[in-house]
Amino acid sequence: MSTTRKLRLGPLPDTGSVKLTFVCPAALKANLDRYAALHAKTYGEPVDATTLVPLMLETFMARDRGFKRCDG
Repeated sequence: MSTTRKLRLGPLPDTGSVKLTFVCPAALKANLDRYAALHAKTYGEPVDATTLVPLMLETFMARDRGFKRCDG
């Protein structure tokens, strides 16, 4: 693991999964690929954008105060 830089998204946890397909703009896909490359370099494990997206969404929702307050 590289100690030169930490990313907001930490190492990947082991989880079960359900397949979900979505469409995104090409610019977003390019940024996701760049983030995945940086994540792999930082933590020393190969990873692709499709592996990171669920963790990114989970992290985002866990930190969203409005979502946490929602009763639904």
